[in-house]
Amino acid sequence: MGILSGYRVLDCSIAMAGPFAAQRLGDLGADVIKLEPVDGEWQRHVAAGGARGRRINVSFLSLNRNKRSLAIDLKAPEGKAILLQLVRDADVFLQNYRPGVAQRLGIDYESLLAVNPRLVYVSMSGYGETGPYVNRPGQDLVLQGMSGAMLSAGRADQPPTPAGQYLVDAVTAYTAFEGALAALLHRERTGEGQKVEVNMLDAITTLQMQELSVFTVAGKLQQRSAEPHAHVYIRAPYGAFATSDGHIIVAFPPLRKFGALIDEPSFATMDDEVDTWTRRDEIFARTRERLKLRSTAEWLDLFARNDIWAGPVYGYADLVDDPQIRHNGTFVEYEHPTEGRVKTPGFPVRFSRTPATVARGAPLAGEHTREVLRALGRSEAEIDDLIRRRVLGESQP
Repeated sequence: MGILSGYRVLDCSIAMAGPFAAQRLGDLGADVIKLEPVDGEWQRHVAAGGARGRRINVSFLSLNRNKRSLAIDLKAPEGKAILLQLVRDADVFLQNYRPGVAQRLGIDYESLLAVNPRLVYVSMSGYGETGPYVNRPGQDLVLQGMSGAMLSAGRADQPPTPAGQYLVDAVTAYTAFEGALAALLHRERTGEGQKVEVNMLDAITTLQMQELSVFTVAGKLQQRSAEPHAHVYIRAPYGAFATSDGHIIVAFPPLRKFGALIDEPSFATMDDEVDTWTRRDEIFARTRERLKLRSTAEWLDLFARNDIWAGPVYGYADLVDDPQIRHNGTFVEYEHPTEGRVKTPGFPVRFSRTPATVARGAPLAGEHTREVLRALGRSEAEIDDLIRRRVLGESQP
């Protein structure tokens, strides 16, 4: 039994941030019902990296395990009635429609509060539900650009540096996940539900608590250097360096000790708190020239024995096969009825008494329509009629 066993989540979200947050709740045992259009959610039809499966593409598969699917037309009166019936016994309702859409559908917080005062209503948006940017599209790379983070790494003469993952979507998902849990805790103590608002712009901004405080409190501007330094607010050497057979990460070692290990005598006269900032490009360049003379394994061994912060540069094949990753059980594997054997990152928190599990893989669109409607007391004849009129959708594995 998961830690959230007995809680029901209605997931009306699309794309990545919302479904990822709902999946986290499902991983902990909540009964997550994904309410999606009769023809399936948008993400089913858009495959990141072109990775399409047999009946479910990898993008959707990765974000929607531990959910049941109810394919439903919420614009139809009958569909709206079914949703409201589900809301009466739900604990969490999660949506990431553009501002105004939920209200037009009649499933905004105020409308659902009247049905279930104990409901935790999680509303996710790009920039907030009011304000000058309310109608702008909330897309990950667009928000990365606005966040300022792209100018915290890379060379001064090169374009801004995006993250190598969908960073804004991911941190927004985690923010919504923790917001839902906090609101559930409040409800357990007081009996009252509430609205939880999360937006992508605030999520990625507050993620940079330390960096932005360096600017707002200390007045330090982001000053990218000529060399590809990994972060403007971390002293040199800091970044990825080529070795004779690959690359290695080095993270701001004590300069004199580091210089002795890599045979760079000029570092012996430099000060860690002064020269590592004022001579950042020079230190980076000298480190680069020394590290390319030996292999990654040789450097990693030497640095490990001398307590220098360093590590390998992995591709995904290296990461998946890493001994610590295997030891941690970071990836989960399960059989999916249409996609076969699936291996994917699991839930990152370990609970001693209520571990997260994969009870089911990502559903087909409407795979659980009949199951959900039967539990609401709807007859088979009524369900058949709603499916025929495309108020509901149905798929079988």
